[in-house]
Amino acid sequence: MKLLLTSSGLTTERIRQALVDLLGRPITDCTAVHIPTAVYALPGGSGYATEMTKYWADLGWRELGTCELTALPTLPEELWLPDLQAADAILVAGGNSGYLSYWFHQSGFADRLPSLLEKATYVGVSAGSYVLTPGFNYDRRRWQEDGVYYDDEYDEAAPPGAGDYRGLGVVNFHLRPHLNSEDFPDLSLAAMERAAAKVEGPLYAIDDNSAIKVVNGRVEVISDGHWHLFNAPEGDR
Repeated sequence: MKLLLTSSGLTTERIRQALVDLLGRPITDCTAVHIPTAVYALPGGSGYATEMTKYWADLGWRELGTCELTALPTLPEELWLPDLQAADAILVAGGNSGYLSYWFHQSGFADRLPSLLEKATYVGVSAGSYVLTPGFNYDRRRWQEDGVYYDDEYDEAAPPGAGDYRGLGVVNFHLRPHLNSEDFPDLSLAAMERAAAKVEGPLYAIDDNSAIKVVNGRVEVISDGHWHLFNAPEGDR
């Protein structure tokens, strides 16, 4: 299993090189499938989807396709699964984490992901990284009273009836992106510490110039910025 969990994509040369190392050959020799689903639950989401597709295309993949999770429940698997099985990389965009989790599960993609990761390198951006963790911090009262998933760290609600608080648990640590980001002014180190107090197990807080590389369970932080590990296991302190 090879994962590159980023806050804002391949923002530094070191993070880009980490992807090349995971792929085992140049990006131009590889194929990828982009999953933009999470951005559609943001204001102006269709524009962000176009920007993200262009961002990935500009890296020069030999082939780049798109998989929209919301379409999958209406399609037989033979129309979409082979492209994912053949891909060298699966690129999952950021956006609304609750909406992304909902469609990971609703589409059946979550069930297929473990076998896909036997071959493909997974690259997550923000929510696309966050979704692989054991779960999110969410407002339980709102969930219980009106069924609205509300991420109480990133101050975002999923569309009514289309939110899920479950992470996939692909990794056994928690992750919070956008540490000290101008776009998320409340996500200070102190805020990340409060988030860490709500979860069991280690939590990595990373800024937009950092990423986490995971190879068969071995975790490495790639950073030209700032990051912090909370709740570190005894051997990592």
